Amino acid sequence: MSAKTAAQPPLPEAFLQRMQRLLAGEFDDFLSSYDLPAWSGLRANTLKVSLERLQTLLPYALQPVPWCAEGFSLSSGGQETPLPAPGKHPFHAAGLYYLHDPSAMAVVEVLDPQPGERILDLAAAPGGKSTHIAARLQQRGLLVCNEIHPSRIWELAQNLERWGAHNAIVCNETPERLASHFPGFFDRVLVDAPCSGEGLFRKTPASRKEWSLAVVQSCALRQSAILDQAARLVRPGGRLAYSTCTFSPEENEGVIAAFLQRHPGFQLAQIAVAPGLSPGRPEWLSPSAAAHPPGMASKLEARSLARIWPHLSCAEGHFIALLQRMDGTQPSLKTSIFPRSLPGESGKAWQRFAYENLRYELDAGRVAQVGSYLYALPEDTPAFGSLKLIHPGWWLGRLAHSARSGLPRVEPSHALALGLQPAGCQRSLPVDYPQAQRYLQGEMLAVQPGEEGWLLVNFNGYTLGWGKCTSGRVNNHYPRGLRTPAV
Repeated sequence: MSAKTAAQPPLPEAFLQRMQRLLAGEFDDFLSSYDLPAWSGLRANTLKVSLERLQTLLPYALQPVPWCAEGFSLSSGGQETPLPAPGKHPFHAAGLYYLHDPSAMAVVEVLDPQPGERILDLAAAPGGKSTHIAARLQQRGLLVCNEIHPSRIWELAQNLERWGAHNAIVCNETPERLASHFPGFFDRVLVDAPCSGEGLFRKTPASRKEWSLAVVQSCALRQSAILDQAARLVRPGGRLAYSTCTFSPEENEGVIAAFLQRHPGFQLAQIAVAPGLSPGRPEWLSPSAAAHPPGMASKLEARSLARIWPHLSCAEGHFIALLQRMDGTQPSLKTSIFPRSLPGESGKAWQRFAYENLRYELDAGRVAQVGSYLYALPEDTPAFGSLKLIHPGWWLGRLAHSARSGLPRVEPSHALALGLQPAGCQRSLPVDYPQAQRYLQGEMLAVQPGEEGWLLVNFNGYTLGWGKCTSGRVNNHYPRGLRTPAV
């Protein structure tokens, strides 16, 4: 009982036995799906580009994802000439799209964030769902993106930076500390829970070696603990989305049913039917199992849960549940502790930089200084107290001191560049494809310089990053850590 493999670890035998028992007549089709390559996809950044425009710009074969308006599945076949990998194309560096598993795109569709709302992505790295939420918010409201693991937080920050989100705050905290600080604060909370990863067996075969029934049980306990904290963060009437990339009922229907028993103030919200989204399987919960108290399955309705199967859709495995809080009161929280106007010379330095270089109008009352860094805070930013922040808003730049005058000056951040269109800067430098590739590799730009000062390097009208025209040349200011090696 095993799927065909090509120098890949075999599927765990205990996993196969259990899926055969659960799926019964569907099992052969499910098993055959592992003979096929994993699906890949990309999701358009509607903060920067329309769906129609992106499809005309990209050289790849794109197929719409049925459950996500901004999503496309990628096909590698049919091209006469080799194409650059989607992750190495200048349009990816410009933040026009995010490389995202099609199944994962369904989660934010179910969460359905609205412009102006307060949203928390509780386990946000590497940022796929956070960028999706940011696009739906359309730069309005507040998006708090949290990641507990310090090793993963910077990838999250970089992806939000490339996305051009102005209203995102990145923090590195535990769910417990966030829940204690922000009780009942958020309109919507997303928990993309760490799981046993059964839905990734086709995409990342190495995960097969790490799987066991003991891991499944351990994940279910961990997921329940995270959900309990997430529930504290949801305002009355607000919604809580829970997702995993696994098939196990213990981590999916079991976690949700047990949550509803512990939290009678929550109820399941209906998930809209869409092609490729299958109903949940509450009947898979055994009432006799020690981990599943009697009556758990009766709390669930199949159509209030969603599953994505590799043999029934063009995607990998996923599970989604949507919960709504029906009780409680919403506390009032203090506004941000950050000063809303820059002090003295710092304020003058920002004003000089903005006057000399920008055409984008930024409310000066939203610009705050944290150490030597400048940020534009989202509107109605709450006080974070002692919570660990990585970025308290849109990172604008760093204050440095001029060796000549001794006065502070602003060195703009890559996040500021990627959050601006070329027209948002006084100077812009268009480049062709070969020039864009050389720029992303960190090379000096072999172009005719113009007026001295900071400029936005752009490809086909989309910003790639900063350059600076000085002393008759244009210096490359693309971040060293992001540069692609020359081929």
